[in-house]
Amino acid sequence: MSVGLSVTHRRYVPYAHAHYGGNLVDGAYVLGLFGDVATEVCVRTDGDEGLFAGYSAVSFVGPVLAGDVLEATATVVRMGNRSREIAFEARVVCRALPAESPSAARVLDTPLVVVTATGTVVVPERPHTG
Repeated sequence: MSVGLSVTHRRYVPYAHAHYGGNLVDGAYVLGLFGDVATEVCVRTDGDEGLFAGYSAVSFVGPVLAGDVLEATATVVRMGNRSREIAFEARVVCRALPAESPSAARVLDTPLVVVTATGTVVVPERPHTG
């Protein structure tokens, strides 16, 4: 059984993705990361990329800024015949410090949770053997 399986990806958020004042990045950026980690979960559990069926909850609890290093984790919380319910969490692990200098940044002592979500993916039915 794959309940409890977790996959984590890290990604630098380029300044080209800043969409709003103050170098704020839109929430869709993180949802894209969640799709990527969900794909790896499906590959690990089912040998298939699967398809994202939808989110049952999404909470944007903090800002994502250009220059951040994000960590996105997907954890399987339920396995159905073809569906997998996944809990997602995105955390900022490094943050740019543009007030200090254009390239200043620091590793955060405690990562900042910025987005949480719950979603469902589906995978193809496996052929019956035997």
